[in-house]
Amino acid sequence: MDRDSYAVALAHGVRAAGVDLVGYVPSVSVAPVIAELRRSYGPGGQGEERVFPLSREEEAMGVLGALPLAGRFGAVVMQDNGFGNSLTALTTFNLAYHLPLLIVANTRGGLGEYNSMIHSLCQHVPALLDRVGLPVFGLDRRSGPADWEAVVTEAGEHARMTFRPAVVLASFWGTDGKVA
Repeated sequence: MDRDSYAVALAHGVRAAGVDLVGYVPSVSVAPVIAELRRSYGPGGQGEERVFPLSREEEAMGVLGALPLAGRFGAVVMQDNGFGNSLTALTTFNLAYHLPLLIVANTRGGLGEYNSMIHSLCQHVPALLDRVGLPVFGLDRRSGPADWEAVVTEAGEHARMTFRPAVVLASFWGTDGKVA
């Protein structure tokens, strides 16, 4: 399977989870997912209204995390190194106020990672998220695109059922035989 089919699966999972709005922190790693989300949320600019960039991860947690207060549901697409920026917002707002949110983060620091500095934070992300009480669901090349779509959909449902954020850590490394 190529990287694009995994990106399509992630986007379809977000859509199937009943997400109303998607915010993302721009990155070349998540660009294929964002492109597919814009396509799936509608032509004629509608995709751009429902799928939009934000400047930082903690901003994304506040903007998309507040949607349940208005009866809506949001998702954030980012890289996992962004949890360094967003942990305070996640723990003092989203978790503290029981606000469901779907977070899909591309993992960094695994096999084939070219940036040696990224390992210092990213290798600890799953344990950090677990330590603060955020459920984490992992995806990598051992699962096919259909599994990726199902896990993202179920993580969104889990967030709504438990009234707290749910995180999907998705490793694009090796989904196409190349470094992302």
